[in-house]
Amino acid sequence: MTVTADQRRARAKAEYDAFLAVCPSRKLLERISGKWVTLILAALGSGGSHQPGADSAGEPRSMRYSELSRLLVGVSQKMLTQTLRSLERDGLVTRTATPTVPVTVSYELTDLGLSLHHMMRGLKTWAETHMDEVLTHRATYDTRTD
Repeated sequence: MTVTADQRRARAKAEYDAFLAVCPSRKLLERISGKWVTLILAALGSGGSHQPGADSAGEPRSMRYSELSRLLVGVSQKMLTQTLRSLERDGLVTRTATPTVPVTVSYELTDLGLSLHHMMRGLKTWAETHMDEVLTHRATYDTRTD
């Protein structure tokens, strides 16, 4: 029996298992678990609002590259560019270049990116909410192991 390309893709999709080193879903998890990805998704998904502890401080909107760069304190231009390109390649953001002088570039979450944003904002909120507890545990652990 001949197996079509669509059937092979369907079988591979049913067999995705991130615990296997060769599984493409593992590479995707590796990419989307980076801190800059989480923060970019949070920024685009909440319109750039960043109130500590707020689950979603704003509505999703497009943001200019320069806005993202200012909001994400500590990200290098190279890292921001690489991360945005990988998110665009994966279909999580769209890039729009407007022919102005200089060219204005903006980024916006796709529907796929928005679905990931909804999951990731919970992680960001969890980290902000539980940071004091984590710091307490770290201090206790560090005292015990010294």
